[in-house]
Amino acid sequence: MFDSLQERLGEVLGKLTRRGALSEADVDAALREVRVALLEADVALPVVKDFVEAVRGEAVGEKVLRSVTPGQMVIKIVHDRLVEMLGAEAVPIDVEAPPPVAVMLVGLQGSGKTTSCAKIGLRLSTRQKKKVLMASLDVRRPAAQEQLRVLGEQAGVRTLDIVPGEPPRAIAKRAMQTGALEGFDVVLLDTAGRLAIDDEKMAEAAAVRHAVKPHETLLVADAMTGQDAVAVARGFHEKVGLTGIVLTRVDGDARGGAALSMRAVTGCPIKLLGVGEKLEAVEDFHPDRIASRILGMGDVVSLVEKAAETIEQEDAEKLARKMSKGKFDLDDLAQQLRQVQKMGGLSDMLNLLPGMSKAQQAQLKNAKVDDRMIKRQLAMLSSMTPLERRRPELIKASRKQRIAGGSGSTVQDLNKLLKQHQEAGRMMKRMTKMGKKGLRRGGLAGMLPPGGGGGFGGMR
Repeated sequence: MFDSLQERLGEVLGKLTRRGALSEADVDAALREVRVALLEADVALPVVKDFVEAVRGEAVGEKVLRSVTPGQMVIKIVHDRLVEMLGAEAVPIDVEAPPPVAVMLVGLQGSGKTTSCAKIGLRLSTRQKKKVLMASLDVRRPAAQEQLRVLGEQAGVRTLDIVPGEPPRAIAKRAMQTGALEGFDVVLLDTAGRLAIDDEKMAEAAAVRHAVKPHETLLVADAMTGQDAVAVARGFHEKVGLTGIVLTRVDGDARGGAALSMRAVTGCPIKLLGVGEKLEAVEDFHPDRIASRILGMGDVVSLVEKAAETIEQEDAEKLARKMSKGKFDLDDLAQQLRQVQKMGGLSDMLNLLPGMSKAQQAQLKNAKVDDRMIKRQLAMLSSMTPLERRRPELIKASRKQRIAGGSGSTVQDLNKLLKQHQEAGRMMKRMTKMGKKGLRRGGLAGMLPPGGGGGFGGMR
């Protein structure tokens, strides 16, 4: 997400930082390019106008133009205005009300509403320890209710029993009654979608809203629809009334215009981002972190949070004990590689690191540094015997040929993996100086240096 915008803004603002002094003409020229970059990223025109005017109002002031580092001052202004445009601060889904708390999901058909319902249910039950009930009100789309039931089983979240022929308003009322009688904290209501906004859809959503008076009404919108998503958000907000937005498929949207526009156009906060197909693939929306990512400043906080969510404390403590004795074998390396996969993959992690210039990202891409490489490395590690993983020094010529052949790799690839293990071992020894907390937070993820892939760069 935001790849194209990050690249364009990086070029424009990079020119400013290379100048010793800035004139008003320099700022105007840069802002013209910023304007084009935002429009190309599918940001709504009124939002672009307001943004550029706000930045110019601060950037051409005497305080900036006569600053010791005027280029950096302009970047800070752009960053602060991006944060303001995106909503200033994170706003989580609010379920702190007398139970059962009703949360209604609305949106167009195909926006990922049902999957998002299951993702939210899983998130509330695991992170906030809420007892969640999900109910599908979609009686129009074939098997929609069954789809939510199956997703509920996968997520370990209870779904309301299906009663054929029951209308949406009645389903919603039965869900709330069940929630009250059986002690549920939250009831998620997955409403029906349409191919476009129409009066019938809005009347149905309004009837459900009137019947259950939801504490939250969330629009689920596909980020890849660009400015159409903004129009949908405006329509739902005017007709039904929204309290927040969930953006889906942001991992497939390189532009990010919907995220930048929807908050500004509707005034409703973006609460969650769907970043993949898995039920765990959803993130809180943090405006300051998103702004930092757009401007190439990285997002170390999110990286650390991902590590904290995915790494098992018992495994981390076991690794810490081994490292304190100067030990780091190939089983440990395999464990760290699997941790990287759990955190969303190597490419996602590198995008969160600060200081990753476009040239460095291109270098990593040319070096074939991607998640397929990690799978090949794990295949080689799986082809080794337990003794070989514990004692890598045993892996000589004949063993190398057997391992390479068994994993579909080459001896050269295996040599690079063994070298990577040695480098990782050295770095892990350094991390022992940080204590167990350092190992728990980072593992292999924490060892990746800003602007590079460590020992990952050589394997193709």
